Amino acid sequence: MTISRRRFLQASSAAFASLSLAQFPTLTLAKVNPEDYPVSLAQWSLHRTIRSGKLDNLDFAKTAKEEFGISGLEYVNQFFKDKAKDKKYLGEMKQRANDHGVKSLLIMIDGEGRLGDPNEEKRKQAVENHHKWVEAAKFLGCHSIRVNAASGGSYEEQIKLAADGLQQLTEFAAPMGINVIVENHGGLSSNGEWLSSVIKKVDHKNCGTLPDFGNFAINRNEGEWYDRYKGVKELMPYAKAVSFKTHDFVDDRPFVTVDNRWDKETDIVKMMQIVVDAGYKGYIGIEYEGHELDEYAGIRRSKEMLDQTLAKLS
Repeated sequence: MTISRRRFLQASSAAFASLSLAQFPTLTLAKVNPEDYPVSLAQWSLHRTIRSGKLDNLDFAKTAKEEFGISGLEYVNQFFKDKAKDKKYLGEMKQRANDHGVKSLLIMIDGEGRLGDPNEEKRKQAVENHHKWVEAAKFLGCHSIRVNAASGGSYEEQIKLAADGLQQLTEFAAPMGINVIVENHGGLSSNGEWLSSVIKKVDHKNCGTLPDFGNFAINRNEGEWYDRYKGVKELMPYAKAVSFKTHDFVDDRPFVTVDNRWDKETDIVKMMQIVVDAGYKGYIGIEYEGHELDEYAGIRRSKEMLDQTLAKLS
């Protein structure tokens, strides 16, 4: 029996393709569309500038758009902590966001008590302290508030306590269309397995996570860190936002590759591949925490890195 050259080549190509895929089962075939990942800016990236008085909270929207070309805002409650119920002030924030064509996405909440406090009354008070921020987020047009899941006690006890506080807060926020999302932010919350267990226990579509690429210090003083790549992978199934955390950079003009990475602490390409593989599509929030560059330069470098990383993955 004879076989034509064309049929032979077709058969050979199919066999080679099958063999190649079998040899490399983890190969990502889906093409990344950078438009699926708009950029937002975490206000904490400018915390030194704001605290110095060089930048007013009300000018955050203008700065994000005009200085960096970023159209999504992630506020930090510390910078307008006494304004949560001030509708005139919040109205000005909302108007300025609208004037500059940017979108208010979330408010990061700190300093309102431990949502997993072992003391029931303190836990209840912490939940109530967050209510005003849920209402402020709703007023501003945000989709979420970012909270912390601090607690105390054994590993299992803290799962139960944190889930209880989050459940109470989520039940308050859900009717307003606001999500309650938890960031890995120290202590057991920086243990991806623990935090994912908490979210599973809450079991509510309005309660999720905000995976941060860098916050995996369980006990910084004792040098106890959780594997950041494992942690992000564990938290991504529940993610409603992503924190593209950057620190100091390798050199002036680095290349974005796995072997020659830009950020000194995190392999950003590897992290973004985890985000993509999880099926997440949505805003990626730049949060610059470096010290070698000023905040404006650090944000620009971070945005360039994100743009190049998405281009590489696509």
